[in-house]
Amino acid sequence: MMRHLMLAAAATLFAGASIAAEPIEGSWKTASGETAIIGSCGGAYCVTLKTGKHAGKQIGKLSGTNGTYTGQITDPANNKTYSGSGTVNGNSLQMKGCVLKVLCKSQTWTRI
Repeated sequence: MMRHLMLAAAATLFAGASIAAEPIEGSWKTASGETAIIGSCGGAYCVTLKTGKHAGKQIGKLSGTNGTYTGQITDPANNKTYSGSGTVNGNSLQMKGCVLKVLCKSQTWTRI
């Protein structure tokens, strides 16, 4: 009986000790120095510029979990939308936009 209780306690402990997901939500400094806010919106994560020439413009919508996200990213300078992805690693967010999944540009954003 004692062995079963110890196994149940260990299982509960390990279930609660799952690996923490890398959250994408928050404030990020873009490669160009602007501030972008990423927040929950309609079951996804919306990317909205808060500073700079295009402040207030939504420039992306990503879905995903555990630090890996995919969706669409818009270049605010030319208003073109691309297939996009984001990978969170600590306080860094690697953003990537692609045309036809072949021609890609990446930049790193920093959590602020």
